[in-house]
Amino acid sequence: MREIRTSGSVGGRSRESSRDRSTRPTIRNPFYAGAYTWGRTCIRTRVEDGRARKTQGHRRPMSKWPVLIQGHHAGYISWEDFLQNQTMLAENAHMKKRAARKSARGGRALLTGELRCGRCGRMLRVVYGSAAGHAHQYFCKGADMRGARGLCLRIGGVRVDKAVAEQLLAAVAPYAVEAAILAEEKASAINSDRTTALERELEDARYDVTLARRRYDAVDPDKRLVARELEARWEAALERVQQTEAKLQELRRHSELAPKVERADLMALSHDLPEVWNSPAADMRLKQRVVRALVEEIIVDVDVERGEVALVIHWVGGRHTEVRVRRNKGVGFPAAKKSQAVRVIRLMVARWSDHEIAVSLNRMRCPAPDGSTWTKCRVQEVRQRLRLPEYDPSTSPRPKTSACGRQSARSRRRAAERVSPLPKPG
Repeated sequence: MREIRTSGSVGGRSRESSRDRSTRPTIRNPFYAGAYTWGRTCIRTRVEDGRARKTQGHRRPMSKWPVLIQGHHAGYISWEDFLQNQTMLAENAHMKKRAARKSARGGRALLTGELRCGRCGRMLRVVYGSAAGHAHQYFCKGADMRGARGLCLRIGGVRVDKAVAEQLLAAVAPYAVEAAILAEEKASAINSDRTTALERELEDARYDVTLARRRYDAVDPDKRLVARELEARWEAALERVQQTEAKLQELRRHSELAPKVERADLMALSHDLPEVWNSPAADMRLKQRVVRALVEEIIVDVDVERGEVALVIHWVGGRHTEVRVRRNKGVGFPAAKKSQAVRVIRLMVARWSDHEIAVSLNRMRCPAPDGSTWTKCRVQEVRQRLRLPEYDPSTSPRPKTSACGRQSARSRRRAAERVSPLPKPG
């Protein structure tokens, strides 16, 4: 659930479901904000096989709308709130080719919503491993979302997060002292403003009590209905004074109990910014907000030949930084051409699916590079890195299978016998 600003609701907010297909078009329509528009979509023409093909429904950016009349009629929300809602919806849209960067959502991944695939242009997703390992990966399915097969790329997230964090700390290190001083001054100013606001509210409440008492004393006693109404207003004013005094006392008590932040301590922390950043007590959501404030987006690609992840950091100020991160050894298959498992994959890839190859490798007791068992995803990764074709039932002939599937099992067994199996691990 996301909070979308509206006008006239309690507290200025109302909860809307981001998955409600009937609500989303209404929120995106400028008519909802009191504006009249025309030409939000256009028709595009392209040439296919020597013929002109026209497609409709292509959205134009707001700056290219032919007609946009703001304040045309009474809207449900203001135009400023409408623009803010559009920005929020764009930042929460994932896995689109032209999607913008995403908001901080917490989690172990530092660069959630900031990585963009350098091959297809889509935003990368995050997948988390076991809770004990604290590992995560970034991956892009690319055209797989539209029915195609294969991943654009998949990279480990721990080393990438660490490399980007080092670049981030190096960029803000010269301004760490100034940031520490501003943080201390801002904390003091916020506390002082809250106290001043409550003091003024208490003064106003006491004046209302005095005014209500004067009105009650000046009323004719014979007019009982009027006197009863003025008495109720007097009691309400007294209750407001009590509530305001309690709030002021609670704020002062919290200020006294809160640990005092000394300027010297802030200066010491500013000189040791990496320790503060890597502290277990540091909130990951806050780190993500810091990254989002300084980094526009990060373009990611994989250099298979050098075994590195190429990152191009686009800073908010317009500068760019290229960073290369060495991939994990488990990702690159070691000695692929000499590996026995790879020999089996090369022999079986044209006639058997990844799942069947994984089953055969496990039966042959060929361990994976990390010593674990084979799965369909691991066979798929090795096959894609070796640039081997994917099994296609329509083009690859399969041996005829009996009712019990014995012919299929014998064919896999003969393929496995062509390479010497590994000894059973002791």
